[in-house]
Amino acid sequence: MREHWARIATLVFSGGIAGALFLLGLADAAIATLDPHGAAAAGTQASPALIVCGGLGLAAIWPQARVALARLLPIDPESPVHVLALVLTLTLFGLQLQSALSNVLSQEAGSAQPLNRLDLVLGELPFLLIAIAGVGLVVRRNPSAAADRLGYRRPAWWHVVLALAAAGGFFALAIGFDQLGQVLTPHIAQEVNSANTRIFGDLTADPTGVVTLAVAAGVCEEALFRGALQPRLGILWTSLVFASVHTQYGLSFDALAVFVLALGLGLLRRFLSTTASTICHVAYDLLAGFGLSGIFLTLGGVLEGLLTLLLLAALLLHLRGRTAAAAPS
Repeated sequence: MREHWARIATLVFSGGIAGALFLLGLADAAIATLDPHGAAAAGTQASPALIVCGGLGLAAIWPQARVALARLLPIDPESPVHVLALVLTLTLFGLQLQSALSNVLSQEAGSAQPLNRLDLVLGELPFLLIAIAGVGLVVRRNPSAAADRLGYRRPAWWHVVLALAAAGGFFALAIGFDQLGQVLTPHIAQEVNSANTRIFGDLTADPTGVVTLAVAAGVCEEALFRGALQPRLGILWTSLVFASVHTQYGLSFDALAVFVLALGLGLLRRFLSTTASTICHVAYDLLAGFGLSGIFLTLGGVLEGLLTLLLLAALLLHLRGRTAAAAPS
């Protein structure tokens, strides 16, 4: 940022957010110490998550800490915008982790309000708006430059095939994690199913609701997490924050499946584009929303196999072409 005052203001704002999170954690810890039963009822017994994340956010204001952090994350230690992004994601992660540790899953399983299509779109749209604002559309970049910064590119045909094949693979993996959770942690798995049924039941009962869910979540979440944040905060941290915002899974094997999905989407973004990760995300949500069973599950497996074979054939042809081109004439 060229203006010195803007740089200082951004750092002060970042420090204020981190400090507020840290103080909130201390206040919750004090309440938990003085009134343990009241703290449990109020859901304030998870204060360490706030204290740790707030403390890390405050540490990020220190220049030497940012230099050390730049060895782990692809941030520019001199950029106050990168500091702000890091502090905001730490704050979001801390608050979400506190909710998960405060047994919010049980609350959502018993009393969560069902979402309709308008609720869903209004809930996802802020992700897209934050992504657009974060890359400086109009302020620092024109629409074409902003789209390039977010990683949107016209995909090659095999990018689309790879994204669809990956979606099928991730869906199979999610089923495996869900089955594992039902065997090892049946009570938590039941709460996850109850929470998702209460929240998304009205949407998944209607095909247009499933499509709305898939497109809104895929487009808006990919724009922010893979498009805007990942190039600055790295795949691992971005994936952790992405998994944390899916509070309907709590601390469960399903949440672990979301984290693995985020890692896969991050790799698609890194080696292909945000366009590819968005296609994969939308396709995955469509599979999860409609569900596959019986003959449809068999057909899905066959299609997954065909897509994989098509990719292998394309790879072999590509390698053969490169070998022929490199051979002496």
